[in-house]
Amino acid sequence: MAYEALQQLIDSSQRIVFFGGAGVSTESGIPDFRSQDGLYHQKYDWPPETILSHTFFQRRPEEFFRFYRDKMLPLDARPNPAHLKLAEWEREGKLIGVVTQNIDGLHQAAGSRKVFELHGSIHRNYCMACGRSFSPEYIRDFDGPIPLCPCGGRIKPDVVLYEEGLDDSVVSGAIHVLRQADLLIVAGTSLTVYPAAGLLRYFRGSHLVLINRDATPVDSSCDLVLHDSVGRVLGSLT
Repeated sequence: MAYEALQQLIDSSQRIVFFGGAGVSTESGIPDFRSQDGLYHQKYDWPPETILSHTFFQRRPEEFFRFYRDKMLPLDARPNPAHLKLAEWEREGKLIGVVTQNIDGLHQAAGSRKVFELHGSIHRNYCMACGRSFSPEYIRDFDGPIPLCPCGGRIKPDVVLYEEGLDDSVVSGAIHVLRQADLLIVAGTSLTVYPAAGLLRYFRGSHLVLINRDATPVDSSCDLVLHDSVGRVLGSLT
C-alpha cells in the first residue's frame, strides 16, 4: 500500500525535488557512515570524522590520503535503480533537482544534470598552489603518499571536510529548488548532519516523503514514510 501511495504522489506532482544521503549509494557498494556496518564502526587509528577534517588534512596529509584513497574513492561504483529513476524523472520534466550529501558523482553518471552536491565531489580535485584541476584517478594512482601537482603544490579533493563551510552557490541553488517543489522526497539520510539537514525547512510544498532504512527525526512530520531501501522503492515505481 505504501508503494501505491507513493506512486500516486509521483503521478500527481509536477515539481519533485529529491534530497538524498549515503543510503542512496549503499546499493552501489559504497558504505555509509552511521549504520552498524558503516565507516564509523570500522577500526582505524583515528575516527573517520577526525581524519576527514580540515585540521587533519593540513597536519597529517599522509594519513588523510591513506584513508581517502582506501575508503572515499569508489571509482568502480555504478548507479543503482534509485539514481536511474531520478534521472528518468528529470528527463520527463517531473523532477526539478537533486540535492545530495554524497560526493560519489553517481547521480551525474546516471544522467542527472540538476544536481546540487552539498559536500562536493571526488571527481573535482585542485592544486592548492596553482589551481590546476586533476581527476580522481590521478589522486588514486599518484606514486607517493601525498598527491602533488607538477608545480609541487599539494592537491586537495573538492569535498567539504569537517570544519569547512558549504559552498554558498550550491546552497543557494538547493534552496531555490526546494522552495519551488510541490513534492519533496528525502531518502537515505539520517538527517543528523548540519547544516545540510537544515535545508529541509525551505520546503513549502504539498507533500513530504521519507524513504530510509532507519527512523529519522522528521518521520512524524512526513505524509508518507517507508523504512526500506531507496533503490528497491524507487526502482519499483513507473
